[in-house]
Amino acid sequence: MAVFASKYKKKAWFAVAKDFSEDMMVVYDFDKVPALVLINPKYGERSVFYGPFEGDFLDDFIKQSLLPLTVPINPDTLKLLKEEDRKIVLTIVQDEMHENSAQLIRVLRSAANANRDLIFSFVGVHQWEEFADRFDATKSVHLPKILVWDGNEEYELVVGSEKLKEEDRGSQITRFLEGYRQGNTIKKKLKGPSLIGFINSLISLKSIYLVVFIVAILMFVQQFGGQSGENQPVRGEHLD
Repeated sequence: MAVFASKYKKKAWFAVAKDFSEDMMVVYDFDKVPALVLINPKYGERSVFYGPFEGDFLDDFIKQSLLPLTVPINPDTLKLLKEEDRKIVLTIVQDEMHENSAQLIRVLRSAANANRDLIFSFVGVHQWEEFADRFDATKSVHLPKILVWDGNEEYELVVGSEKLKEEDRGSQITRFLEGYRQGNTIKKKLKGPSLIGFINSLISLKSIYLVVFIVAILMFVQQFGGQSGENQPVRGEHLD
């Protein structure tokens, strides 16, 4: 564990417990030892790993569990995805906050738990239209749309499973994954720059906003200082 604690020290905290009660086992939802319990407090998720602890199994579990089962796409998570080599199952909805979207995300979470070799993610057109548009998903098209993205410039549509209907979405996602693994797909290119270029454009935009903000502050301070100088009374010596 010390090796992995050193390897992932910037991404996770590691702790080892030897003596614990049955109540503690219930709280952390494990029923035997040795066990590795991974908790993601930001997303309210918990995973348990019982082994094998040899080879790459433990390393793969830790690496895959650093992200939530379903990743909400935003500028911050895009940077995390850049470090991944797994393919990304991306679902595009109209609005992430809608009740139907919340139900769909729960179904995606179950699928993600059974398919750890893939990253499951989602994005709302309402939340980030510019990103969704790169996959030809806008407010005018039928959504939800589901696809497999390589994390860079290409994505794949599964023939017959490009859209998700209202009924029995669990079965639809299962058929989608089966079609993808069988290679029954159509490859497409993203509109616009690659992921790295897209992230760099976001960073550049933030830098521009920061420069504009700093200039505005300096102008305000300069103007305020000038007004203070003009309003200050002039003092001089009294001459007889």
